[in-house]
Amino acid sequence: MYEDQTLACEDCGKEFIFSAGEQEFYAQKGLVNVPKRCPDCRKARRQKSRKKMYDAICSQCGVETKVPFKPTEGKEVYCRECYQKRLEQS
Repeated sequence: MYEDQTLACEDCGKEFIFSAGEQEFYAQKGLVNVPKRCPDCRKARRQKSRKKMYDAICSQCGVETKVPFKPTEGKEVYCRECYQKRLEQS
């Protein structure tokens, strides 16, 4: 039913394959537009739109971590694992 299509990336101009499997996946999800960007440019675009992450030290275990907010001096910051443990204890 579906056949591989060769498309040109809108950003870099490189050709990429929109495979039959990807087309089937798009159809199952109700997506009607074909991709305009190659996988590399899509990934770069997603990374660019993500929130800025800040370096921090977990107040509980001392491990270096990254958090999606600027840590404030005097306020506790937790790594993902310690934060999850605190939520479970609540």
